[in-house]
Amino acid sequence: MFNLVIQGSYFTINPNDYQKINFIQNALIVIDHSGKIDRILQPNDKDYSLIKQQAKNKDLLITLNNDQFILPGFIDLHIHAAQWPQIGTALDRPLQQWLNDYTFPLEASFSDLDLAKNTYQDLVHTLLSYGTTTAVMFGTVNNEPNQILAKQCIQQGLRAFIGKVVMDNPDQCPQYYRDENISTAINQTKQFIEFTDELNSNNAIKITPVITPRFIPSCTIECLKVLGDLASKNNLPIQTHLSESNWENDYALSTYNQPDTHILQAANLLNDRTILAHATQLKSSDYNILKDKHSSIAHCPISNIYFGNAVLPVKKLLNNGNQVGLGTDISGGYSPSLYRNLQQAVMSSRLLNDGVNNEICAAKRGVPNSQITMNEAFYLATAGGAKALKLPTGQIKPGYLADLQVVKLHTSAMLKSANDYLERLIYQTEQNDIQAVFVQGQLVVNKINL
Repeated sequence: MFNLVIQGSYFTINPNDYQKINFIQNALIVIDHSGKIDRILQPNDKDYSLIKQQAKNKDLLITLNNDQFILPGFIDLHIHAAQWPQIGTALDRPLQQWLNDYTFPLEASFSDLDLAKNTYQDLVHTLLSYGTTTAVMFGTVNNEPNQILAKQCIQQGLRAFIGKVVMDNPDQCPQYYRDENISTAINQTKQFIEFTDELNSNNAIKITPVITPRFIPSCTIECLKVLGDLASKNNLPIQTHLSESNWENDYALSTYNQPDTHILQAANLLNDRTILAHATQLKSSDYNILKDKHSSIAHCPISNIYFGNAVLPVKKLLNNGNQVGLGTDISGGYSPSLYRNLQQAVMSSRLLNDGVNNEICAAKRGVPNSQITMNEAFYLATAGGAKALKLPTGQIKPGYLADLQVVKLHTSAMLKSANDYLERLIYQTEQNDIQAVFVQGQLVVNKINL
């Protein structure tokens, strides 16, 4: 029997073609007691009126207005949770300076557990209020703040993938913020895994521990290999940065005489549960390795404007069969909103397509066929992220988790098609327009007293 029925119009990506969307009007989304979509009924279906009346009689029917639309909850593949207090700060600095002068001191300060609790309470609330229902997060080197983060996600209903950050390379990590040695890094990673196992025992919405070497400069090769073995043994997801900037990419080449991709592959850190942030400096051969390993790229378009030193060729990657999702990269990205990153993903692809140097003739200025559509960007934030995480979510369809957001459209004037409606929603939606959010069928954000 159902637990909740929502009556309204919804958008979801076409499961057979990520360039297309399905728009279904006045549907009944029937949610079961496990938080999954049991079935979806349209007005002409024979049980439509019966189910609607049954839900109404049991006070389990939510009826939306004509200016309210349902979207899948967004999936953010790359967040640095402890960087939330510095969002929008010092983005004009080079990446290495930004890390050393701002980011590492901030993350280290989360040994103050009151700071951790207040920060994470606000961060989780904010993410949910922007329609994010699943988040992949870097924690800190220290485990106590990571535990606080996991508890906040459980309490507020955010599905989260969280990693204890590993940084053991004394040549590149400050003394005040790093793992003492490989043994310490691995033992604390194991402790966090055990903690999440206990935390999940009585909760429907789960926390998944993630093996998290920060990036190549911060970790020794020996540590990377042990982490690869740990991920394989426990069948856990992996997250790290991959060739984010000129500096990071050049560090791997100058230090090890090979790119990040090869180093991670040798350490057994590339597989179908690996999330790789940025990847702006890779060559076609690297993208082919990621494709063969079924590893996913977390595209962070706002952050890449500041630190990526290049535009990720998303269209090329999709055409190549690579798995790609979307991330905010808080705080390298200045906004917690995946709406803003959807917009920037489209805009950045236009810049790559058209080129930016008007000293070069238009015919040679850009990279042809690089532009992505808003539908393709929508795929990245929904089904693309779900595919990366091996989760039955990111689409509104039977058998999938009921991760949903209810969004108000300000005006429908001059809109001719479903694509027009979706594009208007993506470009115009602000935080206050996201009126309700459901995670696994649970109402976790309710701004309009549903």
